[in-house]
Amino acid sequence: MDILRFITAGSVDDGKSTLIGRLLYDSKSIFQDQMEAIERAGQVNGQINLALLTDGLKAEREQGITIDVAYKYFSTPKRKFIIADAPGHVQYTRNMVTGASNSDLAIILIDARKGVIEQTYRHSYIVSLLRLPYVVVCVNKMDLVDFSEEVFLNIKQQYLEFAKDLDLKSIHFLPISALNGDNVVDTSPSMPWWKGKSLLHFLEEIEIHTEEESPAPRFPVQNVIRPQTTEYHDYRGYAGQIRSGHFTVGDSITVLPSGLTSKIKAIDSFDGPLTTAYAPMSITIRLEDEIDVSRGDMLVVTGKEPKISQDLEAYICWMDQKVLTPGSKYLLRQTTNAVKASIRSLEFRVETSTHEKKEQTSLGLNEIGKVTIRTAKPVAYDPYSKIRGTGSFILVDEGTNQTVAAGMLL
Repeated sequence: MDILRFITAGSVDDGKSTLIGRLLYDSKSIFQDQMEAIERAGQVNGQINLALLTDGLKAEREQGITIDVAYKYFSTPKRKFIIADAPGHVQYTRNMVTGASNSDLAIILIDARKGVIEQTYRHSYIVSLLRLPYVVVCVNKMDLVDFSEEVFLNIKQQYLEFAKDLDLKSIHFLPISALNGDNVVDTSPSMPWWKGKSLLHFLEEIEIHTEEESPAPRFPVQNVIRPQTTEYHDYRGYAGQIRSGHFTVGDSITVLPSGLTSKIKAIDSFDGPLTTAYAPMSITIRLEDEIDVSRGDMLVVTGKEPKISQDLEAYICWMDQKVLTPGSKYLLRQTTNAVKASIRSLEFRVETSTHEKKEQTSLGLNEIGKVTIRTAKPVAYDPYSKIRGTGSFILVDEGTNQTVAAGMLL
């Protein structure tokens, strides 16, 4: 079975944690002791408080909100799922960016009583920026508006109106009640006008396109393997994880950024030798020639090279209390590569709730902006919009070793 990674986002009290709890509960993916624990914790409106299945931090339970990104795992006979429950507060934007960066799909919740609000705009913009291919807009708490089809259609039209300015490839809408389970796992008799699938049925059947289907093979080298034993006296392999595409024995290879070339002699895996390997497999590649290859280099198929440059343009989400100012120096980590870099300029800050671009001299915590970066040596990369695995990076403060920003290369 394949794995679908998705993130839930929405404003405070839109029911994100309750929705995930309902998916876990109705799909029978929780243990008996977990069930007994939340039953002892109390009920909400006469029903089990399913939000407690994800709000694991004591502070979250006390405040009734999600602070950290809570990851949950469950499966059905058709598919495995990894859920990231992202916080809704604007001050936790960085947490949502972190959770969405590895997701295939986003579920955005809207309270049927409130409709599209500022946080809906902000979350949708972040989903668009991170190039998630699918968005499912769940209009929650339909039980509180008498399961009105008119309310649902009005919110749908309102969302589509502002989404025209975003690069969202596929948008689907669902009317649900997470608390009661309407249209979550099973379709609801309370909404006979709804002819679509339930949320779980939709998630089970949606086709996810992964980067293994990319025509551009990318293999960042993580480690050089030299056993130097009697059995493997001359063995030299390059270990790592394929980020996109596939590699086959006999392929002509270019090593970046050096530009050295060779051919694939063999592909080794934990289960033995392979003829062809695909993303996201972890393998060891052996080349026909003994050339200089080290950690941080990238192996690509000759003729399908990525961009190589020391001058980069990117969108970044700032994650540090100390503001970003042009001229600041950091360590840029991209794939297995680490290179010193400086921020040359801050082009603008994005107002995520309105999508406006505002000129600014600094970038504060949880703010998103476009920057230009100069690196100490050339970096091989693809635009994030094409290959997320080689187009994403983080900035690290070398003095504190703290991650201060997450970025998407243009």
